[in-house]
Amino acid sequence: MTGILLLDKPQEMTSFTAASRVRRITGAKKTGHTGTLDPMATGVLPVLLGGATRFCELLPSHDKAYIATLRLGQTTDTLDITGEVLSESEFDVNREDFEKVLSGFVGTTMQKPPMYSAKSQNGVRLYKLARQGIEVERESREVTISVAKVINCDEAAGEYTIEVECSAGTYIRSLISDIGEKLGCGAVMTALRRTKANGFSIEDCITLEELEKRASDGTLNERIIPIETVLSSYREVAVTQPQATRFTNGGALSIDRLKVKLDKQDELCRVISPQGDFLGMGEVSDDELKVKRLLVK
Repeated sequence: MTGILLLDKPQEMTSFTAASRVRRITGAKKTGHTGTLDPMATGVLPVLLGGATRFCELLPSHDKAYIATLRLGQTTDTLDITGEVLSESEFDVNREDFEKVLSGFVGTTMQKPPMYSAKSQNGVRLYKLARQGIEVERESREVTISVAKVINCDEAAGEYTIEVECSAGTYIRSLISDIGEKLGCGAVMTALRRTKANGFSIEDCITLEELEKRASDGTLNERIIPIETVLSSYREVAVTQPQATRFTNGGALSIDRLKVKLDKQDELCRVISPQGDFLGMGEVSDDELKVKRLLVK
């Protein structure tokens, strides 16, 4: 089984465990996932099945969208309610105050990844260091927030629900922590739901329960997306049968003999057989289209 399944990840489950559950239910030999979600988070988690796992790092990056709930007046080491409380304080914030600060984060800004995150530094996941009580200096990186708005609030309780659309790599926990710092009272994330990722929305996803049902009634394949569909933003290169044979055997193709003009060094392309089958991804290098990844079903 090869392709992508869009899972609505349940709460209190790691992304790794969710992908493993998908593997057991579908019978796929191997699974992987894109865009790690915290255990407390729910929502869009693309799970790659079988040979599609080879293309994980080649999937186009898209903006993401979230609905997050936060609480004012508290800070924790994880920046959410699962962590150890570091401080608690009184707050005097109304919706207008909150929205003014929130709007200040719209645009391009620098953000430092939290210690409790899946980001790697020197080959080690930051959360593994954090669990050992080790904090390391993290380099801030540029992120873009295109939409940030309040969709619900309880001023007296200091609880706000916000909708955020942002570039890949944006940490909503860090955004909420920064909001709390600006307001002078601290803030922690209490819930998070990813509603868009990799060009897909929550409406495209299914739950583990629905997945199990489809596996039992034989309709599972209806929810498997071909890997080439997700890679459709890359240029398509149709090849002849001899070229297809050479490419699938790992051989590079001369650019001069292709029907499509390729002149961008390092350009990635989808290679398609005369029958219309997706063979894999090629990369332009030194006047040749070399194999980047082959589709192995």
